[in-house]
Amino acid sequence: MSSETQSHRLYVKGKHLSYQRGKRNSNPNTSLIKIEGVDDTNAAQFYLGKKVAFVYRASKEVRGTKIRVIWGKVTRPHGNSGVVRAQFRNNLPPRSFGATVRIMLYPSSI
Repeated sequence: MSSETQSHRLYVKGKHLSYQRGKRNSNPNTSLIKIEGVDDTNAAQFYLGKKVAFVYRASKEVRGTKIRVIWGKVTRPHGNSGVVRAQFRNNLPPRSFGATVRIMLYPSSI
């Protein structure tokens, strides 16, 4: 790959699956995130502590932009399939189920 075609993304894509939940009760404080290319708990270990951003557009402009972000952090793995739990400063809205989130590659532990 030449340097012009190489990607300069500092994040990995993920999907907001749901809130953490039991059979009947859901817990909106913790969101479940499926990270692209992560299929087991060992691969998920790398992402623990990484920052997560849910980027969305709003209709009202604030400080010259309509783009807003809710920041969070990957806290621990969830199950054996590479899904992780994340906590956000403000809980993600339910309309974000299935939406893309960005898992930043910082802070780095290597």
